[in-house]
Amino acid sequence: MSNAPLRIAVLGSTGSIGRQTLDIAARYPDRLRIVALAANRSGELLAAQARELDVRCVAVCDPPCAPRADDLPDGAYCGTGPEAVVALASFDEVDVVVNALVGAAGLRASEAALRAGKRLALANKESLVVGGDLLMPLAAPGQLIPVDSEHSAIFQCLLGESGASVARLWLTASGGPFRGWDRSALAAVTVEQALAHPRWTMGPKITIDSATLMNKGLETIEAHHLFGVGYDRISIVVHAQSTVHSLVEFSDGSVKGHLGVADMRVPIQYALSHPDRWDAPVPPLELTTLGSLTFEAPDLETFRCLALALHAGRTGGTLPAAMNAANEVAVAAFLAGRLGFTGIDSVVETVMNEHGTERVESFEQLERVDAQSRRRAGELVAAS
Repeated sequence: MSNAPLRIAVLGSTGSIGRQTLDIAARYPDRLRIVALAANRSGELLAAQARELDVRCVAVCDPPCAPRADDLPDGAYCGTGPEAVVALASFDEVDVVVNALVGAAGLRASEAALRAGKRLALANKESLVVGGDLLMPLAAPGQLIPVDSEHSAIFQCLLGESGASVARLWLTASGGPFRGWDRSALAAVTVEQALAHPRWTMGPKITIDSATLMNKGLETIEAHHLFGVGYDRISIVVHAQSTVHSLVEFSDGSVKGHLGVADMRVPIQYALSHPDRWDAPVPPLELTTLGSLTFEAPDLETFRCLALALHAGRTGGTLPAAMNAANEVAVAAFLAGRLGFTGIDSVVETVMNEHGTERVESFEQLERVDAQSRRRAGELVAAS
């Protein structure tokens, strides 16, 4: 077995997950080597990362944001456009692709990585929300390792277990900053309030999704595809302490839970080290100071995004793609001050109601649904 470092491509390197991945790579230079980086628009930060790590292959999704050649290491090449980002996922010199892109833009990169036989460390949950029906058949056993803390927890709880003995998956949710609020209070939520997550430090899109609980709906769809478990055997429980990252219930009544500190470097590192475990990148969990651990049912009436996502998942077909596209547009509009907080679920619900759900047949079909749903969501935002 080779002792050479794993060669890593980090797609979305300037975002929260991407930066933490680079932090882990810096801890283990003898085991991990960053060989490719991609970003959406943050060309200046991307160039700084490339210089620091001496990375010669970089890509920027938005061409006007590409860094100047003089800002990159000598001999470096910067591709531009979505195709250039996807190309890095199948780059010959890459062993592992960390897909930390935001939104449905990560779907094609996930496809490329799997088709090229790369290990895919998947932080882009939208890949499976939109295209899980097509992506999962491409993944060989052990090729796709989830990075989301909840799915990493379930993945680890299932090691050595028979899938036939799984009775239920329990996805834990922090509840976000508005746990316990009623619907009328949510109408006045500001962007600053929604971005103040009580437990996790994440990018703005996923932070808003956590505040609306849409994120937990997306994660339910992701878990359905990742673990082959029906929606009737996936439950969500609000756990405000964010110490239990998820649980698996087995047919004999046993329940395995994964506990740890609320730090994304733990699941990121495990996706890179699997099947091994390396020294912790964070201080250990101190059980004597935990205090109480509480669990409660989510409020589907107040947090409509969660109910809508669960409906999309159970319906299947192209409806999750339409739902996800509408949510991305609505969240961006909220962050830009063009839509109220409760307007997010209103836009999503209208797009879903108008969508004629079809059976998933191709990536091109999903891209068409995504584009159509984005246009419609944009119209609804403009009219709000």
